[in-house]
Amino acid sequence: MDKPLSTAQANYLRARSRHRYVVLAGQLLLFILFVGSWEFFARLGLLNDFIFSSPSRMAKTFFEMAKDGSLFLHIGITLTETFGSFLLVMVIGLFTAMVLWGFPSLAELLEPYLVMLNSLPKSALAPVLIVWLGNNVKTIVAAAVSVAVFGSVMTLHTGFKQVDPDKIKLIYTLGGNRRDVLFKVLVPSAIPLIINNMKVNIGLCLVGVIIGEFLAANKGLGYLIIYGSQVFKMDIVMMSIVILCILSMIFYRIISLLEKKFAGKR
Repeated sequence: MDKPLSTAQANYLRARSRHRYVVLAGQLLLFILFVGSWEFFARLGLLNDFIFSSPSRMAKTFFEMAKDGSLFLHIGITLTETFGSFLLVMVIGLFTAMVLWGFPSLAELLEPYLVMLNSLPKSALAPVLIVWLGNNVKTIVAAAVSVAVFGSVMTLHTGFKQVDPDKIKLIYTLGGNRRDVLFKVLVPSAIPLIINNMKVNIGLCLVGVIIGEFLAANKGLGYLIIYGSQVFKMDIVMMSIVILCILSMIFYRIISLLEKKFAGKR
């Protein structure tokens, strides 16, 4: 049977729960104040709603595009490209980090190039990718992967190098080999780092997809932003940006829930 909580523990848990509710209420209030002020100033004419749009105009545009189904098509395209590039980044990043850990000389050889590629503005690669891959979804996914993959490799490789060396020595002492070290020590020890890396990569992949859609798409939220700015339909532009903010928040929360679930099992 579980031991009953002491008075101090119960008070601590109540305080934590109360703090979470206060923070949530504050976040909700801040959002309502922002949206309300935006709408208020737009209706007064202090903000030009043709340029800055307004919450009511965005809501009208949302329901019009949702009614004919076109909005969900664009959202679905962006989500598919984001998830596809995210999976590629995680697989490539983890595999490459394992290879670099297994071959330290190769890691030393490639390190300056990884730093250089990670620092390179990825928007500069997008026109080149169009020439190489064509004006299609492959270019969009490649742009998204290029935004996140080099940083992911460097982060995971650094995490592998920082694993407790005593655990590695123990595996070798018990007759294990490099593969045992990799799958029984390094990867399990690096799972929190991998999950944190996922939090960063999902947002970077979304950014990369939007960059790719700016240049090589006729569907997707990035395409809607470019289209809306070209025809001066700022309601579409602002609505698409708000949807992207909501999607990025949802992605982060999903991975945070995964992190909590894993932490509860450790």
